Amino acid sequence: MIQLENLTKIFETPDGVVTAADNINMTVPKGEICVLLGPSGCGKTTTLKMLNRIIPPTSGRVMINGEDTSTLDTITLRRNIGYVIQQIGLFPNMTIAENIAIVPRLLGWEKKRYLARAEELLAMVALEPKTFMQRYPRELSGGQQQRVGVIRALAADPPVMLMDEPFGAIDPINREVIQDEFLKMQEELQKTILFVSHDIDEAVKMADKIAIFNAGKLIQFDSPDALLAHPCNKFVEDFVGTDRTLKRLRLAKVADVMTPAPTPVKPDDDLQTALEIMQNNDYVAVTMVDTLGRPIGSITRDLATAKRGRCGDHFHGLRAIARVDDDLRSVASAMFSKDTTWMPCVDDEGIFRGEISQRGVTHYLGATYRSREAQQSGVQHGEV
Repeated sequence: MIQLENLTKIFETPDGVVTAADNINMTVPKGEICVLLGPSGCGKTTTLKMLNRIIPPTSGRVMINGEDTSTLDTITLRRNIGYVIQQIGLFPNMTIAENIAIVPRLLGWEKKRYLARAEELLAMVALEPKTFMQRYPRELSGGQQQRVGVIRALAADPPVMLMDEPFGAIDPINREVIQDEFLKMQEELQKTILFVSHDIDEAVKMADKIAIFNAGKLIQFDSPDALLAHPCNKFVEDFVGTDRTLKRLRLAKVADVMTPAPTPVKPDDDLQTALEIMQNNDYVAVTMVDTLGRPIGSITRDLATAKRGRCGDHFHGLRAIARVDDDLRSVASAMFSKDTTWMPCVDDEGIFRGEISQRGVTHYLGATYRSREAQQSGVQHGEV
């Protein structure tokens, strides 16, 4: 866990005193990612660099897992904090294995151990160890170098990582790939991470908590969904953007929104059976599945009323299928591109698990606003 208590940095310049970070207080729970956001010069990078004393604080303190870091010597502190920067900083005269092993070697690890660690980490970011261990940085693409920069910070298994716009210089396609790989690693490693970014979309994707800075002050510290749904003032509202409700689509999964699988029909069922299911449950359509339970079509009430015979002889094809682990952004995109307001949902084996609708998505997104309105109404009427 990382705790910042009244952390302050004041610089004296020829033009006067500048407060770069003004009494910053926040707590990042163990195993979570906190992204620091804000305009240039807002204090986010200064705050990050005070954690490992690249910039010494003027006042306040940093606690890591309950220990005041001011009681530690700088070398010990930094060896226990992984640090990743946008410029990567790989040593050009060292192989990739040697670059990754820098801190473990300083800590006295045996060669066999640090080479095994380098192999393990390269495999984590989809860089084949046999291919990349003995290469030099100049032989890697920018995206590959960035991956090595990230895993180098993980080499000695530090409990805390600091990341200063680590993916900012990477093209959008590689950035998305590296972000996904990093999140997969984080699921396994559960590091406590502070991460400076200028990109609200990156923050929404990566963060458990987001800290918005302006003019040296911490303006709002919240979960991505709470920040997007309820910005605390006009500055935050403008910073996260007018499309902030759409950004929330990334944060929810199909499993959070879908209606559990209603009774489906099979190709050999009679259309009258499908009609009865719809009438008894007030459905406008019913999903048709194959013998393994995979969705293959749908029967509408109009079709079941107008036709006679087997469902397999009279059905509508599926325009799109959602997976339970898909985020709502991909679902909304599919609905718009396929001109549909409804999709069946399947698990990893393709088995029918539920249904998701455009109405269900909007109802889910609107719930937080209705809750806030209800709370405000209760306060206005003197309720407690």
